[in-house]
Amino acid sequence: MPTTDKNSYDPRNIAFAIAYRMLGSVADAEDVAQEAVVRLAQEDGVANPEAWVTTVATRLSIDQLRSARVRREAYVGPWLPEPLVADPRWDSAHHPADPADRAELADTLSQALLVALERLTPVERAAFLLREVFDYDYGRIAEIVDRSEDNARQLVTRAKKHVAAGRPRFDADEQARDRLFGRFLEAVDGGDLDGLEELLAEDVVLWGDGGGVVKAALIPVHGAADVARFLVHTDRYRRKHDDTIVAESVVVNGQPGSLFRHTDGTVFAVMAVDIVDGRIVAIRTMRNPEKLGHLVRTTDH
Repeated sequence: MPTTDKNSYDPRNIAFAIAYRMLGSVADAEDVAQEAVVRLAQEDGVANPEAWVTTVATRLSIDQLRSARVRREAYVGPWLPEPLVADPRWDSAHHPADPADRAELADTLSQALLVALERLTPVERAAFLLREVFDYDYGRIAEIVDRSEDNARQLVTRAKKHVAAGRPRFDADEQARDRLFGRFLEAVDGGDLDGLEELLAEDVVLWGDGGGVVKAALIPVHGAADVARFLVHTDRYRRKHDDTIVAESVVVNGQPGSLFRHTDGTVFAVMAVDIVDGRIVAIRTMRNPEKLGHLVRTTDH
């Protein structure tokens, strides 16, 4: 899978970085990236390939998102973005080793942000990402989205207001964050309701995405007590019916997470958490197999 690091200037990486944040789909983002690269190869004398690919990928993503939104309106249960999964060390060529770079990249890839972006129109989403993530000036944004510069400013301002409420800050101390997540997994595994509640924010929310294909919570679960009970109950149920699933620690869209595999290597689920002020404020579990297929090739070595 291409990197999503904005400091990488490979045309495919640039296109994927834009398209994934626009669409929340790995497969669709890869399609957009491929199409953008093919079109670039067919053009003669492109003076600035990066700018050209950015424009093409953004416009393709806007068109794709318009049709995707119709499908999402009929989606069964909560819709969550397809997860980007990385090794916890984030030290490969695909993810920066510097903590500051990792924090910046994680914030722009977080599930929380991608879900918040669903509130925007496709053009608002493009303008917001081009300004806030890729640091384009308003004149360039206006050219890409085919609007006036004043309108581009208005799009970004409106988008920032819509996104602000759903874009939490995350704890920056990775070691403390990972230790808390480890305690969380131990509490779930041990059925420790009291211990689990202590790790959860009072207003924690759990989302499950099964897409109507597999079992998952059809509505969000709210509150520490209810979320703790739900987690323990579902973990016991899973173990009772299939004790062969193995969990591995991963980074999911820049945040702590687990990837659950069957012994044959197929992915059962991906779980990610948001940690703020030393408490887990959100849990997202992705079980829709249509959103997990890409993980077979991106996590196996």
